[in-house]
Amino acid sequence: MKNSFGNNLTLTIFGESHGPSVGCVLDGIAPGIPVNEEEIKKMLSLRRPAGAISTSRQEADEFVIQSGVFNGFTTGTPICITIPNSDTRSVDYQSTANLARPSHADYTAHCKYRGFQDYRGGGHFSGRITAALVAVGGILIPALNKKGIYIGTHIKSCGGVQDREFADYTNDINKLSTSSFAVLDENAANQMQQAILNAKESGDSIGGVLETAVIGLEAGVGEPWFDSVESMLSHALFSIPAVKGVEFGLGFGFANETGSTANDSFYTESGKVYTSTNNSGGINGGITNGMPVTFRCAFRPTPTIAKPQNTVDFVDMENKVLEARGRHDPCIIHRARAVVDSITALVVADLLATRHGTDWLAL
Repeated sequence: MKNSFGNNLTLTIFGESHGPSVGCVLDGIAPGIPVNEEEIKKMLSLRRPAGAISTSRQEADEFVIQSGVFNGFTTGTPICITIPNSDTRSVDYQSTANLARPSHADYTAHCKYRGFQDYRGGGHFSGRITAALVAVGGILIPALNKKGIYIGTHIKSCGGVQDREFADYTNDINKLSTSSFAVLDENAANQMQQAILNAKESGDSIGGVLETAVIGLEAGVGEPWFDSVESMLSHALFSIPAVKGVEFGLGFGFANETGSTANDSFYTESGKVYTSTNNSGGINGGITNGMPVTFRCAFRPTPTIAKPQNTVDFVDMENKVLEARGRHDPCIIHRARAVVDSITALVVADLLATRHGTDWLAL
């Protein structure tokens, strides 16, 4: 029953959607890293519901740092953060406790935990748990920024609407840091939001694709084979609820290319090595090459919808029709951006701790 991730920098998450709180323990962090609670609040605000395009569940996310921070700096001991759940409505789930909501973890959780799982709001499998991941991002992202490493994620596509590509990584990432909807093209943002509202009105949901860039990472970070940059990022990214696909650089597009068109040619300028294209997404042999690390995550449509769905009662073993109740998002893509940035920061910080030692982030 493992709920931890990382090698030198490890994160353990805990809590359930309708329990007293959700939270995490970050261990292996260097002493002396500044912790600004306003940065944590900012990250949590990016994850919170945003009006009509989101769930009506409104959590204040009034986090408490229980340990590991003193006088505004990390102490080097485990950081424990708790976030109370204050807007639960568990009655919505009582009548469907034994029903396998399509594409949710109800049935698999029942099988794994032998019926002792907390079914309310998805329990430990709920996207609510990602609030703890985002709180950690509020510590690690500013620490990485001080080292010249920046992470930016935008909505690449949603509801059939495409955002433009990253143009100038630095300028676009700066723009995303002040964006509530995380789209680079404002016209695309308006169309995406309308597509989400249309899905909501019809009792349905939609998915989308997030595209991320990490700039400022030196060449030589990562391990070959099992702890490659792609391996570690994919491991962490697939832990985010609703992520069903991850690709790096050109990704599946490589299948339609030739070696001569897909290869990234090297050149040197001012004593540094660059590639003329970045189809490999800044990674060769599982190790960073100094170019921006780029990847995309595909998010499935929110499984809870207002339309009737066929399912089973896995206790009585009877076929049923599910009339879903409860509050849910017609699309989570805009809220998931902060989660992807935060978990990327965790992986990058862990990879750098492996290369330079655990104190490097504070030096």
